[in-house]
Amino acid sequence: MSKALAIDVNQLYTASAKQPSVVDVPELRFLMVDGGGDPNTSPEFQEAIQALYSLTYGVHFALKKAGVESRVRPLEALWWAPGKGGLLEADKAMWRWTAMLLQPDEITPALLEKVRTEAARKKSLPKLSEARLETFREGLSAQIMHVGPYSAEQPTIERLHAFITGAGYQIRGKHHEIYLGDPRRAAPEKLKTIVRQPIAR
Repeated sequence: MSKALAIDVNQLYTASAKQPSVVDVPELRFLMVDGGGDPNTSPEFQEAIQALYSLTYGVHFALKKAGVESRVRPLEALWWAPGKGGLLEADKAMWRWTAMLLQPDEITPALLEKVRTEAARKKSLPKLSEARLETFREGLSAQIMHVGPYSAEQPTIERLHAFITGAGYQIRGKHHEIYLGDPRRAAPEKLKTIVRQPIAR
């Protein structure tokens, strides 16, 4: 049985494309927005991303002004589908998701609300009021790097699932993706996505 890697936060944003690994993800704080539907056709997902980045950059610059260094992390999302079928078998229109961005330890509810007020004053962001600050403990998980377009992820996901069961674990929780590339700038074949799945012994 594979051993979980002892990692710091930076190591949660790297993974091998050759071999899945097991990690123990600690308790972290995220800004989150929930939604549903096909992310390729529904404006809701893009609206959630816009709200999250607007708030996160606002927090980042407010902390920097106060002398606190922080880092804007990549976009992440949890994915699942209602019912007994798996995510890969479900119609994308039925998908549910939570878009999220990791936050620095120094963020406070008061700072978040100040930044939210400022962001609302500058621009109309439909999902701004829905963004929440939440502590999330993912725990023991398996992950692998997918290189290529999002539409070609299925073999990578199946490979990760085969590794999980082959190593004596059970799949639990929600499918998790971390988007290291920017689809607006990178060619689809060069996009890098960490695919993570919570597991249980």
